[in-house]
Amino acid sequence: MNIDVYSISKKENNEYEKLSDDFIQMSKKWAKVTNHNIFTKEISKKQNLGKIEAKLSYNQAFSKYMKGYNIVLTPDGAKLDSIKFSRLLKDRLDINFFIGGAFGFEESFVSKCDISISLSELTLSHKIAKILLFEQIYRGLSINNNHPYHKI
Repeated sequence: MNIDVYSISKKENNEYEKLSDDFIQMSKKWAKVTNHNIFTKEISKKQNLGKIEAKLSYNQAFSKYMKGYNIVLTPDGAKLDSIKFSRLLKDRLDINFFIGGAFGFEESFVSKCDISISLSELTLSHKIAKILLFEQIYRGLSINNNHPYHKI
């Protein structure tokens, strides 16, 4: 199983990335989980032009990675508990999660994905959202593999 997390963000070597890396490392026994930070000069330029241009640049950056089962994180996406989240991971070979940039996603991109989910009703920074997502990926894999990490 391959799980790829794509986000419009710069690579940073900080405590947030280290926490995400810990969950990625723990997930290795069940899946190859990879964190992809995408931030190009084109995205930077388009973000300075405005919301519509920025969203289009995110779509363009992400479109080449759409394969397998595609999950987009949006504020108005489905609210899932950990058990339901674990079902998203079950019996799939290639799963992609997409975290948009500062302006979110254009609706055309969201509609191309298999499901839209929300991690919280709260607005979260990319750094926190990624830690939460990687923890839930590990938790979901643990649930699906009867590992005691998730206690009900």
